[in-house]
Order: sequence, then structure tokens, then C-alpha cells
Amino acid sequence: MPREIDEAWIEEAVRRYRRIESLQAEFDQAVDTVEVTVRSPDGLVEVVVTAGGRITDVRFLGPLHHRHPRDVAGSVQAAVTAAADAAQWAREKLHNETFAAYRPLAGA
Repeated sequence: MPREIDEAWIEEAVRRYRRIESLQAEFDQAVDTVEVTVRSPDGLVEVVVTAGGRITDVRFLGPLHHRHPRDVAGSVQAAVTAAADAAQWAREKLHNETFAAYRPLAGA
């Protein structure tokens, strides 16, 4: 027995798909442009990172000449680790804001 095609349902599905594509493009652009700034626990190093995880700037906020290279390296490592965590946080926040109207399917 042939089924009747629900044109309205198909049009709505296509409209929703196009909206999701548009939101995905918006999200992708935001991931590349939104930046988060973090500092090492000792305040020596500041790192700016995009939500996509790309480090865009590294600054030393104090003099380095009296510091042991191992300590400076530790400050850089701490700041880079914090930047990775901040990038992930920013991506999740952007995703939640961008796709707030679309709930995951049950069981997902």
C-alpha cells in the first residue's frame, strides 16, 4: 500500500536542517574568533587562546632575569595547560549557546 508523502513535514525537515547548518557555520566562526586569557598561578605568564585551542599571544608579565629557567618553563607549562582547559570551556559554552534550541535525541 503506497504511503502518502507529507510535503509539510519534508519542508519543515529541510528548513530545520538548513538552520542547523547555519548555526554550525556560526559556531565554527565563533570558535576561531572568541578568545580567552589565562595566567600561570604565579602570574608570570599570560596566554591568549581561541576557543578552538589556537594560542594567539603569550606575554611575560614580570622580569625573567632573576628567575631560574626551570621556574619559567613551569610557569609557561602551567599557563599553556590552563589555556587548553579554557579553550575547551569556551567551546562548550559557545556550543551550548549556539545550539540551545536543539536538544539531543533521547538516549544520546
